[in-house]
Amino acid sequence: MSRSQSLRKENGECRQEAHPSATCLIKRSIDVAGALVGLIALTVIVLPIAIAIKLDSPGPVFYSQERHGLQGKPFKIWKFRSMVQHAEQLKASVTNEAQGLIFKNASDPRITRVGQMLRKTSLDEFPQFWNVLVGDMSLVGTRPPTGDEVSQYSEHHWQRLNVKPGMTGQWQVNGRSAVKDFEEIVRLDLLYQSIWTPAYDLRIILKTLLVLFNRKGAF
Repeated sequence: MSRSQSLRKENGECRQEAHPSATCLIKRSIDVAGALVGLIALTVIVLPIAIAIKLDSPGPVFYSQERHGLQGKPFKIWKFRSMVQHAEQLKASVTNEAQGLIFKNASDPRITRVGQMLRKTSLDEFPQFWNVLVGDMSLVGTRPPTGDEVSQYSEHHWQRLNVKPGMTGQWQVNGRSAVKDFEEIVRLDLLYQSIWTPAYDLRIILKTLLVLFNRKGAF
């Protein structure tokens, strides 16, 4: 039994059918096209970002972490490192300013100087275009939770994982870091599932670009 199946069993969660978006060829085509564009851009920015990260603080350029995606399936997410080395071990010393099963701190001391810039511009997330290309993620979906979060899920929380996790999504374009209540994030994720169409994904992608351009709600 996989870890995700074990977590679902421990929480008494009944397996549900994946959302139609998970098998939609149009959505997948948008994902592949967007991922290829993103990865081409990544080849241009990776060297200066890597140099900046290495000069700013010791540690690797990239950061990976196990997250849970479609129907709880675990996968390894990739980002540019924006925190100090061994940040997870320091997490207990940082105050959680969010409510529920999500961790947020607007002035997290673990974030490096370069990391602040990367997060403000969302450049730290560019390596996730690889996750999209291989099919672990989508351009638009839910925020992929950690194992610690999933282990505390109630049944209705699992419904948000009936779609693939996304680089952006309903809650990111409706406040992003300003949304600090996990139940509000769940509500927005389920709203996305109820109104989803491929055209709506394109609207969210466009709105995400506008949010990033205005630097509104950045982490």
